[in-house]
Amino acid sequence: MDQATRLRVRQRAGNRCEYCRISQNDEPIYSYQIEHITAKKHGGSEDDANLALACPFCNQHKGTDLTGLDPLDNAITPLFHPRLHVWEEHFRLIGPEIVGLTAIGRTTVQTLRMNDLLRVELRRDIGAG
Repeated sequence: MDQATRLRVRQRAGNRCEYCRISQNDEPIYSYQIEHITAKKHGGSEDDANLALACPFCNQHKGTDLTGLDPLDNAITPLFHPRLHVWEEHFRLIGPEIVGLTAIGRTTVQTLRMNDLLRVELRRDIGAG
């Protein structure tokens, strides 16, 4: 992937993880990654429409997954897709915790472990929510 594409993806995301919304500036030790929303092994491309900026934590837990189980009813549910979905329609930040408002939101929060203790503490420390 060329440098221009990397820069475009970072700028489009406002230098924030497109899943948990934590800023790269709040985690200077880690380098946020350009991830394939649909992994190459599932036919995903290098097009901007398939690329998102992700913190290492979200990217590690998402991996190549496209779906997860909704914790409400265990139904197989798509994960949040930053190019197709609107964050505010699927998630709400209540204090330092991210709450899923829809099946997609709940499934993504659970699968990406968005409310892991260290992530919640970081959001609390930076005053998110």
